[in-house]
Amino acid sequence: MKYVIGIDEAGRGPLAGPVSVGIFGAEEKMGKWLLKNVFQNKLRDSKKLSPQKREEIYKKFCLLKKENKISFSVSHVSNKTIDEKGISYATKLGIKKCLKKINLTPNPSPRSRRGEKNELIIRLDGLLKAPPEFKNQKTIIKGDEKDVFIACASIVAKVLRDRLMCRLALKYPLYALQIHKGYGTKLHYSLLRKHGLSEIHRKSFCQNLTAFTK
Repeated sequence: MKYVIGIDEAGRGPLAGPVSVGIFGAEEKMGKWLLKNVFQNKLRDSKKLSPQKREEIYKKFCLLKKENKISFSVSHVSNKTIDEKGISYATKLGIKKCLKKINLTPNPSPRSRRGEKNELIIRLDGLLKAPPEFKNQKTIIKGDEKDVFIACASIVAKVLRDRLMCRLALKYPLYALQIHKGYGTKLHYSLLRKHGLSEIHRKSFCQNLTAFTK
């Protein structure tokens, strides 16, 4: 049996909030079903989908997860970790945490009950890497547009990060996080000029924005 997991991140570039890593796994044969029934045979970058469409797909994933047909998880790594260790470290940490959450092992049992060889395959978007003990891994540039498992991971990461940023918007109402999710939009810059940095802003991403510091 071949079990494939896709890995992608959301929130690498924003000025505020965490970076969120999503992982999505299923038997390889499930890939064709997902491509046809979830994506209508056309993969798209999750950021190009409307928020409503991403939520619709995510709800389908939740139902499939309850039926034990798929598994997925998201790990949020804080802006403090990003500031202390860097975005690359934070993303790698998110990948490690996700792999532990869904209880995947680098070397699954060599034979299934049917006598078939088990194989764990990891596919990652962009320049992401899994821990080195996972030998069978492949990085795919623009993977969320080329591989269904990465596309699914991209959606769960984006949906759950967006939900988190909307909750943070209630705690930090001065920054309209529910609108831009922490990205460097004109509105966000305008609000930073007015209010300065909050404790959820990435100071290391705002080093040149001296006018925004309190």
